[in-house]
Amino acid sequence: MKIRLLLPVLSAVLLAAQTPLTLEEAERLAIKGSPEVAASLLNAAAANQVTLEVSSASQPVVFGSVTGVGALTNSRIAAGGLNNPSVFDRLAGGFTATQLITDFGRTGALTASARYRAEARGQAAQATRAQIILQVDRAFLGVLRAQSVLRVAQQTVSARQIVSDQITALGQVQLKSGLDVSFAQVNLSEARLLLVNAESDVEGAQAELSAALGLRDRQQFVLADVSLPTAPPLDPAPLIRDSLSQRPELLSLRADRKAAEEFTKAEHDLRNPTVNAAGSVGYVPFHDNNIHSRYLAAGVNVNIPIFNGHLFGAREAEAELRAREIGQQVRAQENRISRDVQVAFLNAAAAYRRVGLTAELAAQAERGLELAQARYDLGLSSIVELSQAQLSKTSADIANSTAKYDYQLQRSVLDYQTAAISARVP
Repeated sequence: MKIRLLLPVLSAVLLAAQTPLTLEEAERLAIKGSPEVAASLLNAAAANQVTLEVSSASQPVVFGSVTGVGALTNSRIAAGGLNNPSVFDRLAGGFTATQLITDFGRTGALTASARYRAEARGQAAQATRAQIILQVDRAFLGVLRAQSVLRVAQQTVSARQIVSDQITALGQVQLKSGLDVSFAQVNLSEARLLLVNAESDVEGAQAELSAALGLRDRQQFVLADVSLPTAPPLDPAPLIRDSLSQRPELLSLRADRKAAEEFTKAEHDLRNPTVNAAGSVGYVPFHDNNIHSRYLAAGVNVNIPIFNGHLFGAREAEAELRAREIGQQVRAQENRISRDVQVAFLNAAAAYRRVGLTAELAAQAERGLELAQARYDLGLSSIVELSQAQLSKTSADIANSTAKYDYQLQRSVLDYQTAAISARVP
C-alpha cells in the first residue's frame, strides 16, 4: 500500500524538477509498484509455508489437557463402541505427546514435493517480474519513438509551410500555376495531418507508460534518451542454450514436474505401514477412590493398510499420469522457447541492419529533395516531382528516427526471451 502511494509522489517530484526519467529508473519504479509482481511474490511466500506445513508431520506434537468429569456412581459406557470403560468423577490435567516414527518415506516425499512447488512459484514470480520489465520497455521506447515521429512531423510542417508560402506568393504574381499552388497546399495539409496524428500518438504512448508504471492517471513524463545497444550476437545457438537453462517459465514447469514426481512417490508409499509413538503424563488432584493421583502411559501404534477398494492404486496412477502430463508441457515449452528465441534473434538482427540502412535512406532522400527543389525552382520539373521528393524525405526521416528505438525494443524482446532482462533490475 505504501508503495502504491509512493509512486505518484515520485512521479510528481520527477516532473516538477524536470529530471529526465531513465529507462532503468522506470523499470525499478514499475517493479516496486506492480500489483502483479507483489501478488506473485506473496504466492511464492505462501507456497514456502506449505512446505513447513507438510514437513510438520514428521515433528513431535505436544499438547496439554485439562479434564473435569462428573459421573454417576459405578457408571460405565455401555453403547456406541466395542470397549466398555468405567467413568469416574475427576478433575485432572496433563500433557500428551505423539511422534511419527516412520511412514517409510511418504512424509519426506510430500515435503520434497511441496518444496519443488514452492520453487515453481518463486520462478513464476521471476517470470512475472520479467514480463513487467518488458512491458515498461515497450511503453518507454514507445514514447521515445512517438516523440521522434512528432519532431519529424513538426519539421515537415515547417518546411512545407515555407514552400507553400513561396509558391502561393509566386502564384499571386502569375509565376506559378494554380495547380502548383494547389499541390503545395495539399502537401502542407498532409504534413499537418501527420502532425496531429503524431501528437495523438505521443499522448497515447504517455498513457501506456503511466499504466506500465502502475499509475491510474496519465502523466506527462520527461524521458531520457537511450543509447544504441551493441550489435546482436552472430549465432542464436548459445542464446537458445541460455534460454533453455534460465527462462523462469521453463524452470517453473520443471520444478512442477519434480513436485509431481515426488508426489507420485508419496502416493506409492501409502501402501506402507506407519509407526507412531504416543505418551501421556498428568496429575489428578480431585478423583474417585478408584483412580490414582498421577498417571503415566506410553505406547507404539502400527497401522498396516490391507484393502481399501483400490484407492491407493488409483491415487498413485493419477499422480503418475499428471506427472507425465507436466513432462509433456515441459517439452512443449522448450519447443516454444527455442522458436521464440530464434524469431527474436532474427528480428533484432534485421532491426540492427535497418538502423544503418535508414540513415543512408534519409541522406539520399535529403539530397533528392534538394535536387528536386532546385529543378523546380529552375522550371525544369513539375510540382509533382517536388511533392514526391518531399514525401520520400518525410518517410525516410520517420524511418531513420524510429529505427534506433525499434532496434532497442527488439533487443529488449531478445533479452526477455533469453532471460537476461531481469538482470537489468537488481
